[in-house]
Amino acid sequence: MDTRVGSVDGPSPAASNGAVGCPASAQGCPMTSAARPAAAVSAGASLGRHLARRLVQVGVGDVFAVPGDFNLTLLDHLIAEPGLRLVGCCNELNAGYACARRGVLNAIAGAYSENLPVICIAGGPNSNDYGTNRILHHTIGLPDFSQELRCFQTSYQAVVTNLDDAHEQIDTAIATALRESKPVYLSISCNLPGLPHPTFSRDPVPFFLAPKVSNKMGLEAAIEATVEFLNKAVKPVLVGGPKLRVAKAGKAFVDLVDASGYGYAVMPSAKGLVPETHPHFLGTYWGAISTAFCAEIVESADAYIFAGPIFNDYSSVGYSFLLKKDKAIIVQPDRVIVGNGPAFGCVMMKEYLSELAKRVKKNTTAYENYKRIFVPEGQPLESEPNEPLRVNVLFKHIQKMLNGDNAVIAETGDSWFNCQKRKLPEGCG
Repeated sequence: MDTRVGSVDGPSPAASNGAVGCPASAQGCPMTSAARPAAAVSAGASLGRHLARRLVQVGVGDVFAVPGDFNLTLLDHLIAEPGLRLVGCCNELNAGYACARRGVLNAIAGAYSENLPVICIAGGPNSNDYGTNRILHHTIGLPDFSQELRCFQTSYQAVVTNLDDAHEQIDTAIATALRESKPVYLSISCNLPGLPHPTFSRDPVPFFLAPKVSNKMGLEAAIEATVEFLNKAVKPVLVGGPKLRVAKAGKAFVDLVDASGYGYAVMPSAKGLVPETHPHFLGTYWGAISTAFCAEIVESADAYIFAGPIFNDYSSVGYSFLLKKDKAIIVQPDRVIVGNGPAFGCVMMKEYLSELAKRVKKNTTAYENYKRIFVPEGQPLESEPNEPLRVNVLFKHIQKMLNGDNAVIAETGDSWFNCQKRKLPEGCG
């Protein structure tokens, strides 16, 4: 599934029905002299255009929006940007699902838990309404405009009510989303998008965010400890976890599989993050309910590398994993722990896996053991005419429908369990 940075047009600090905007000339949205543009500012260098260009610079292509009276002016600037496609949604729930695969507040909560860099842009009240004790529409009936803002307590929240610091707040929000891979919230007062300011330019200064890099000494120490640990093992294996995505380490993981010859599995919430068509793929490791023959290989290994795991009650089947800490190497996006110790901080997963692939010895023992015990799954019988549809027959047809252009969304329950058994074609997430 495409998880590019997007923006959910969700509730503003005074908007319960979505990001809404108000033209500066509209009734109830008076423009004060403090908000008027300076004469020296170039034409087109407005807050709205600046935000639109910034989004394009960081790779945003689609903006999922719910038009309303608090965000109409802002949407005009987003629509006018050639690099953006505005996707109109019927409601905030649709916008939330489209951008972060959840409903609006849950879109942000879900994006936070799944490390998705969602930029939620909301149209806010007129900047002149703050501090007036007025009650506005799209609110919960209180003059306190911070009620909805407090629902969006994420990595960063910005409420833009004046032009002097709007540039800084916008750039900080976008940078935080990209750096932390977490959702951020950006509310822009409805009377500001069309106004220029000296801090804006028609083409914003290029956006630059320094990449995270490993501490070189720490990386080298982690690799040495890992190589020593793995080379003592007889039948090591690899297991991919859901944080492979936020670490952008999927390719590095597969490169390590190729270099090491290890058999590899995925945790249930990491399904689709690495190819399942690779010959050394063992299936889903999920304790007692793993793919057939997968748990036997993983749990009998004398060394296992878990790349980006999340060990909770669900992924560990009630903490029933038959794993031993002293046999495990836990690789998080920026940290590595080898067995019972030592631990190495400031080591980026992508660099670590890439360097390890250059140093590790080839060992196909675990994969050979898997091939020896593996028995192909039987095919369900064909349904008889007028026979009630059986679940295994239904999912047999779903398997046939899948191709590399698909993304599978499986809800918790029967769909989740049965989709774990599907073999995803190359490119299917």
